[in-house]
Amino acid sequence: MGRRIGSERISRENGYLYYVGKDGYVWRTPMKANKRGSKKRVGSEKVDKKSGYLYYIDDAGYVCEAKMKNA
Repeated sequence: MGRRIGSERISRENGYLYYVGKDGYVWRTPMKANKRGSKKRVGSEKVDKKSGYLYYIDDAGYVCEAKMKNA
């Protein structure tokens, strides 16, 4: 589906949602059921985001990009 662009592996914890922010870094934010968590930047690798691409963390914990169909 997408191709791996990051070389840093992000280890995940239960109860958090992981995403690539506007600044290009990976962030984690607590899910609704996680009352004690706080928003935090994880990882030190910055991704250069391009228009028309979706950025996500794959199952192995690496940042990937996929071209959007209608962008």
